[in-house]
Amino acid sequence: MITYPDIRDLQVLLALARRKHFTQAASDCGISQPAFSARIRHLEEDLGVPLVRRGNRFLGFTREGERVIRWASRLLADAEGLRQDMDVARGELRGRLVLGVVPTALPYAADISTRLRKAHPGLAIEIASQTSAQIVRALSDYSVDAGIVYRAYMEDTSLRFEPVYEERYVLLLSRELAPRSKGTVTWAEAASLPLCLLGKDMHFRRVVDDAFNEAGVNPEPVMETNAFTAVLAQVAIGAAATIAPQSLADSLLLSGKTVSLALVGPRVSQEIGIAVQDHELTLPAITALYEAIRTHDKQNGLHNRKI
Repeated sequence: MITYPDIRDLQVLLALARRKHFTQAASDCGISQPAFSARIRHLEEDLGVPLVRRGNRFLGFTREGERVIRWASRLLADAEGLRQDMDVARGELRGRLVLGVVPTALPYAADISTRLRKAHPGLAIEIASQTSAQIVRALSDYSVDAGIVYRAYMEDTSLRFEPVYEERYVLLLSRELAPRSKGTVTWAEAASLPLCLLGKDMHFRRVVDDAFNEAGVNPEPVMETNAFTAVLAQVAIGAAATIAPQSLADSLLLSGKTVSLALVGPRVSQEIGIAVQDHELTLPAITALYEAIRTHDKQNGLHNRKI
């Protein structure tokens, strides 16, 4: 008779894939390290292949182990969908929703997640700040359930994408550095200022660089970072200006010493939306996420979404 892997054994394997450390993975699973190792050995015996390269510490997975991880991720995602579906049938959505979110969309994700939790208190939401490329990979290996991501990264994927808003840009800077206290500023004007920008590995930075190129200027930032918190700290102390999404700037508690000017010449926008695996059966938590977005749009007078 054919035997199938135990779901718990697959969960243990994925915990090891996340942590890459036996003790830490065992702690995440709430079991002792000997029990954890026994689960891994049991899975290897069931499948008839070695999955983990062992030594005095974790050395990685075998080629077969990497393939099992991909299958396990998909199987456990489907198992979570099944469990959530039955919870909904009993009248209450429970479980977990993991969102991969580009850094510029974190305020939007926080707003939507708050609405989602209010509607479904039994749903736990995890938000991971990731680049667009990381989100596409994470969706493919089922380590996130949905992504809030730039449309530009969806063209060569099989993922389903639904737009939610247009990202537009402002210049944030201290009053001492600002060319004016309100209104607009050109990209060429912004290029003449000391700028602190996100790193070149991020899609947002490529959008910014393309806008500067279109304006015919090539600024040299005084500082680059992969964290908006570091960028905003430079703005707060008046050391540099930065380019930020309008939605992010609107969510900040800016002091009276900080000026926000809409960028023009050219006017630039990027479409951001929800990306998910294109399956016939949708995770109930994702359906609830779409409903939270519709509620948000209705309350904010936005009625043209496809979601």
